[in-house]
Amino acid sequence: MPSDAFSDREKGFERKFQLDQEQEFRAQSRRNRLFGLWVAGKLGKQGADADAYAKTVIAADMEKPGSEDVMEKVRDDLDKAGRSIADSDLQVEYARQLAVARQQIADEAAKG
Repeated sequence: MPSDAFSDREKGFERKFQLDQEQEFRAQSRRNRLFGLWVAGKLGKQGADADAYAKTVIAADMEKPGSEDVMEKVRDDLDKAGRSIADSDLQVEYARQLAVARQQIADEAAKG
């Protein structure tokens, strides 16, 4: 019996780990969308144009591990548009949007 309880507990931890990983992936994807919308605003984009731009930011995150691909993309876009935003400010906003995304996903999970 103790081994069954241990096995059940281990399976529970595995399910929780998998759920946590899925939620973190969703949070990172949402962060990229929110960050893309923020940058779109800095570029003067609104509505459908802002949504389309946010999708390009999400797609950029698939190019390399980490956030360098996203930062390179938005930096290039901002430079081309003549918008001056410090890299440190971009990093702060990127981190802030991850916190927002995590909270949104936690709130959604609590509702349903």
